[in-house]
Amino acid sequence: MKNRLFLLLFFILSLCLQGISQPARQLVQVIVTPDKSDWTYEKGKQAQFQIMVLKNNVPLDGIDVKYRISPELMDAWEEKTVTLKKGVATVKAKRFNDAGFLRCQASVEVDGKTYSSYSTAGFSPEQIKPTTTLPSDFEQFWDGAKADLAKIPINPVLTLMPERCTDKVDVYHVSIDNIKGKIYGILCKPKAEGKYPAILHVPGAGIRPYYGDVRSAEKGIITFQIGIHGIPVNLEQKVYDNLGSGALNGYQVANMDDKDNYYYKRVYLGCVRAVDFIESLDCFNGQDIAVTGGSQGGALSIITAALDSRIDYLAAFYPALSDLTGYLHGRAGGWPHMFKDNFTNKPQKIETSKYYDVVNFARFVKVPGWYSWGYNDNVCPPTSMHAAYNVIPGSKELHLFQETQHWTFPEQQELKNNWLFKKLLK
Repeated sequence: MKNRLFLLLFFILSLCLQGISQPARQLVQVIVTPDKSDWTYEKGKQAQFQIMVLKNNVPLDGIDVKYRISPELMDAWEEKTVTLKKGVATVKAKRFNDAGFLRCQASVEVDGKTYSSYSTAGFSPEQIKPTTTLPSDFEQFWDGAKADLAKIPINPVLTLMPERCTDKVDVYHVSIDNIKGKIYGILCKPKAEGKYPAILHVPGAGIRPYYGDVRSAEKGIITFQIGIHGIPVNLEQKVYDNLGSGALNGYQVANMDDKDNYYYKRVYLGCVRAVDFIESLDCFNGQDIAVTGGSQGGALSIITAALDSRIDYLAAFYPALSDLTGYLHGRAGGWPHMFKDNFTNKPQKIETSKYYDVVNFARFVKVPGWYSWGYNDNVCPPTSMHAAYNVIPGSKELHLFQETQHWTFPEQQELKNNWLFKKLLK
């Protein structure tokens, strides 16, 4: 009874979190759309945007709309006001001569409240090239780091979590030793005797508890969902909130002056250590491991696949940490946008970033990969993500959902899961 109650509460929580991650519907809708159905043009062409404003799903007429056209996250090319005629206005941008993305933002005031939206046109995105460069000792640096990690025993400690177990799956809180400190995660494994494939879930940015992927484990897949901060992942939320506003605030740039002590070094190696742990499990089939995540987790998926040849498949949503130096070359750079800040634009930090940029790991990804994001992503610019995707030499497929921002439709999640299940449950 207790197990069923926990699962019901977890299901309700999941629905609530999903609702938070989806765009909220407002009384007044501002709709901005490019004039091409796939939102994609050849570079050197002109994009045309249509702007509509709906209230109660009825177009509003004769009202003024402010609009702004600019390369994504950069200075405006044009800022004007246009009046809706028969409920619609059309604006044409000047030619976009580079491979990249152009964004049209529109806002309107109705009954004293401002509503806004935007859409983003892509221009030959398959031709976007990275701005970051590959250090000559990149492979040597990471080979040395992995060799140092290999000297440290895994020392796994598994603690059964009876309240989260089901009739088909055992769930454990796990602690393993990392290069500096520990990595913690939630292991879900089928109860039935047998050998199973595995999925490593790597996390998005932030500090939070984790609950594991019971659903996939019930299908016959070992799942291991990790946190990256070296703290247990089964504590009360207030612990993570306090860390997020205190000791771990701004962790993304901590020690960035020194590539050997940058915060993400132990994070990237922690992902490799998580693979070590999966490999040590008696119930693992010894040959099939996938890695998946979104945002920071999308970045870590690509990075883990590049660092660890034991990864067989990867599925990544909107990878962060991609082409970080874009801002230094007059275009959008990847999350966390550290080089948009003059305080961070220091030569040593820029040099360190090259050893941690997803682009430079993407160059070494050879396993099949499934990728998905939207042109409207307002956290991880599509320019930065395409810069990474375009250099991946391995088999790859990109599923664009152009209108999505930094969230996914249920259909995207379903496509990703089906792809992974088909690869792993052969």
